[in-house]
Amino acid sequence: MSPRDEIIHSDEFGNKAEAFEAFDDIPTNPNLSTTIGDVINTRYGRRDVLRGALGVSATTALFGTSALVAPTSANASTAADSRYIFDELQWGNDEAHHIAEGYNADVLVRWGDPITADAPEFDVMNQTAAAQSQQFGYNNDYVGFAEIEPGRGMLCVNHEYTNEEVMFPGLGRQDRDGFKGMTRDLVDIEMAAHGGSVFEIVKSAEGAWSVNRNNPANRRITANTPMTFDGPAAGNPRLRTSADPAGMTVLGTINNCAGGMTPWGTYLMAEENFHGYFWSDVVDSEGKVDISAQPEAESMKRYGVPGRWYAWGQYHDRFNIDKEPNEPNRFGYIVEVDPLNPDAMPIKHTALGRFRHEGAEAIVAADGKLVIYSGDDNRFDYQYKWVSAEAVTSENSHFGSTLLSEGTLYVARFNADGVVDWLPLVHGQGPLTAENGFDSQADIAIDTRMAADALGATPMDRPEDAQPGPNGTAYLMLTNNSRRKPEQVDAANPRPQSNFGHIIEIKEDGENHSATKGTWDIVVLCGDPTIADVGARWNPETSENGWFSSPDNCAFDDSGRLWISTDQGSGWGRTGKSDGLYSLETEGDLRGHSKLFFRCPVGGELCGPYFADNSETLFLAVQHPGTDGTKDLVGFERASTFEDPATRWPDFEPNMPPRPSVVVVTKEGGGKIAV
Repeated sequence: MSPRDEIIHSDEFGNKAEAFEAFDDIPTNPNLSTTIGDVINTRYGRRDVLRGALGVSATTALFGTSALVAPTSANASTAADSRYIFDELQWGNDEAHHIAEGYNADVLVRWGDPITADAPEFDVMNQTAAAQSQQFGYNNDYVGFAEIEPGRGMLCVNHEYTNEEVMFPGLGRQDRDGFKGMTRDLVDIEMAAHGGSVFEIVKSAEGAWSVNRNNPANRRITANTPMTFDGPAAGNPRLRTSADPAGMTVLGTINNCAGGMTPWGTYLMAEENFHGYFWSDVVDSEGKVDISAQPEAESMKRYGVPGRWYAWGQYHDRFNIDKEPNEPNRFGYIVEVDPLNPDAMPIKHTALGRFRHEGAEAIVAADGKLVIYSGDDNRFDYQYKWVSAEAVTSENSHFGSTLLSEGTLYVARFNADGVVDWLPLVHGQGPLTAENGFDSQADIAIDTRMAADALGATPMDRPEDAQPGPNGTAYLMLTNNSRRKPEQVDAANPRPQSNFGHIIEIKEDGENHSATKGTWDIVVLCGDPTIADVGARWNPETSENGWFSSPDNCAFDDSGRLWISTDQGSGWGRTGKSDGLYSLETEGDLRGHSKLFFRCPVGGELCGPYFADNSETLFLAVQHPGTDGTKDLVGFERASTFEDPATRWPDFEPNMPPRPSVVVVTKEGGGKIAV
């Protein structure tokens, strides 16, 4: 049995998504000589380096002996000194969502809800691709908001993947038996449930938000939506297929995880685990896919293609690499969408590189240039940022701007002395030459991972969201890396078998996000601080409710305060806590102090978050409720199915399965959140 099949058939994983993540624990990066764990170990392994690298208050808060034990009282945190004013929520895990006292968390839109004027009402027992293409998609991840006027704007939501075992009646998991229950119709529904949703929402006089189905700009973006390319790889032979001999038009976007909004109000969709959608019928004697005869074999191996997580390639030739070997090269990019113009064809910006993009968070740097941070969400892969060639002006602030096609993509190298170097991925510089397999900038755009390998970038512990902040700071979410061995720890990834993750702060030189050098520190090492073997480091004022595991997405409110959402996957049983949203102090004596604000229903992951309306509104996305780790829910202790889910959130109706949904958070009586 192949390693893939061993994981699929293991009883440890209750759904396909959990098995995916476990399989992706196996790194594709061959460049593991000096990982972020090695760097962190070197930097913080000696007392003199530690004292020299951190200020007195940060050293005491993060790395003093008292930081190894958190207060046991739920009220132990010094709330009066916190910049976040709310009563901390109690940790736990159950069927419902929970919010801190004094706040409302109302479901705004759910999977299947109609978002266009002509969309049919949701009928879970009679789903069709045509209906789904006008209804809110599945597994909502990134949430963005393009304001039209106060109290009115376009909500932009990514749809990452589908869980067929709780999505379709009578089906169950399909990856274990060769997708025998899947049909062309079911595959087409899955394809329609991917991509994104763009629709108007309005705020009432009473402060409640609702969907306006009648805006003609409302639309679904799916795995079949026509898109174009720009940048160095556009039209390159490696992007050409039988259906697109020009290499300029591609159908759809898939596995859209986090994302971003540009300063001019367009919506950036990040394509993450695209490799899982591709199929091959060629296997060796052990049942493993054999890509040795593929012209793109080296690139496919580095990107994990084909993953065979879906049956799409059985019904659509473009997802079968035996028939269309170049199709995988057309995914893994940042896609720009104009929320207000449904006739504008979305653009895949190849200049920003091809990898498993977790997000695309944009900021205008001190020198006026556009900077976009993006992590490659795989164990032992890299952190990137894009810097535009020109400064942002009123003339170039528009959809399809050259600010996203003319500039430099950089990859990070974290050094043990606390310096981060941003290495340019430019053809002809250093090893990025034809002699080393890079014939042009197009090859670097398509094989960004391999170019970063050649430059000696630092392999990271699953770099997910990266949020640029004020004064040239950026915060990197390193979710976890259970595959890191003791000999692979380094200064920026300090723990072997890191099941809980950590957060890195970068301070760019000159407080300028476009700088090619900066310094870095660790803000927190996540996990339970009362268990010494975990090696967690928090501010000692953090309560038993406040520590968390597996940071994933993050956002700043309009006061410059950082908020963290978590994704423990099936591993939430290690903590007993559901995923949720936490405030995190990044400054002063409370640096490293965290408080729980919102928590998900069992099996759900918290995505977003996004502050709007002068921080009086907070959008949160709860995806795959009732799926992950349900074997650890006391009293349930089995995998969820459509007929027998661990929760029926948010409807709690007997014939309705759990539905991924966007929640809107407001303060009772109005006002800014946590103020």
